[in-house]
Amino acid sequence: MSGDILQRLLDTIDWGRLPAHIAIIMDGNGRWATERGLPRAFGHRAGMDSLKDIVRICGELKISYLTVYAFSTENWKRPMQEVNVLMDLLVEYLGREINELCQTGVRLNPIGRLGELPLRAQNALQAAVERTRANEGLSLNIALNYGGRVEIVDMVRSIAEDVKKGYISIEQIDEKLVSSCLYTTGQPDPDLLIRPSGDLRISNFLLWQLAYTEFWHTDILWPDFRRVHLLQALVDYQRRERRFGGLKNVNST
Repeated sequence: MSGDILQRLLDTIDWGRLPAHIAIIMDGNGRWATERGLPRAFGHRAGMDSLKDIVRICGELKISYLTVYAFSTENWKRPMQEVNVLMDLLVEYLGREINELCQTGVRLNPIGRLGELPLRAQNALQAAVERTRANEGLSLNIALNYGGRVEIVDMVRSIAEDVKKGYISIEQIDEKLVSSCLYTTGQPDPDLLIRPSGDLRISNFLLWQLAYTEFWHTDILWPDFRRVHLLQALVDYQRRERRFGGLKNVNST
């Protein structure tokens, strides 16, 4: 898309109504590669360029939180060769981008059952978290070995353990407590979920947090997704009326 379209979208944005938290299911890498007669690994590598561009534009727009679905608990079912490629690309991405992440104030926050990742991936994540810990810009949540149901199971276990130890009573369990025991504790729920690749499902992603999130779908595969598409999603998001189960302009008197 031309620079004119990009500028027109930027001019359309209401800067006072940007979402605080955007979530993205980075899907379509394998299909992108297959359509070009390439190994699936090429699609995953191309997807890294999309992530880089989206992290940049979210930082420029002063978005507070960006959560990207990078590797699910179900992705272990893929051929081990592809899993190893994904882990290697994660290590490569963190090593290659860490300086720019620090320069632009991005703070890295991996979420999921990280202890089950290969040691090389755990070490790279730990190093990147430490390097970016003091940054005060965009918080980048990378969901790795993540599943929404697993997250809820971990939350239930955590609360049950606190009840067992007498730290809290059953009567104290409410939505606020549940949210505080999720991987995204301390963060607002996503305002906008973006799903590339044409699929119309949430794929076990942020099951609790997406209760009132606005969804935006596109047939564009993730390796072709760029800032102009994010801006299109934002313009569409700002045209919607968010009622959170209530009614707009109801006279309370």
